[in-house]
Amino acid sequence: MIEDLRQKVISEIIKLVRKAQMLALKIGMPNILQPGLVKEMIISEILGHNLISSKRDADTCDKNDSSIKYEYLSCYEGGTGQLDRMFKNPPEKRAESLYRITRNKMIYFAIFYKNDPLKIKVIYAIKPQVLLGETKRQLDRSGNDISHVGFSEEWSEKNGEIVYKDTRK
Repeated sequence: MIEDLRQKVISEIIKLVRKAQMLALKIGMPNILQPGLVKEMIISEILGHNLISSKRDADTCDKNDSSIKYEYLSCYEGGTGQLDRMFKNPPEKRAESLYRITRNKMIYFAIFYKNDPLKIKVIYAIKPQVLLGETKRQLDRSGNDISHVGFSEEWSEKNGEIVYKDTRK
């Protein structure tokens, strides 16, 4: 009996994900399950940005000027938002990695609730030059040529500005 209910729920989830994929295809998103994409959709809806679904570009852009780009970082409460595969060396790869920060007008760091993973607790706006400085510091201290660079909520609170805060109790 419980297994029947479990299988019915799984089947319904699959049906809903397939429906979401069909909707996404209508607006040019080939893979709704691309890592981070659903969270980027949630953040962009709150901030009023246009989503960029390509993995080779910024996460979003301004609704009126697509040359104005934004990058999103996110994590769950108590976690760390990170930029993956940032190069310390060689210098040309490092410059390419750092461009992922400097191409943006602003970086937004969203903290999602642990117990409600599609609901945002707070979003911080961080100036690219501030994030760039911390990224360089972390890369310079790394013993690896390729690293993940992490940012905590505490760091973001000290170095950013709150642009959205959930008001629920």
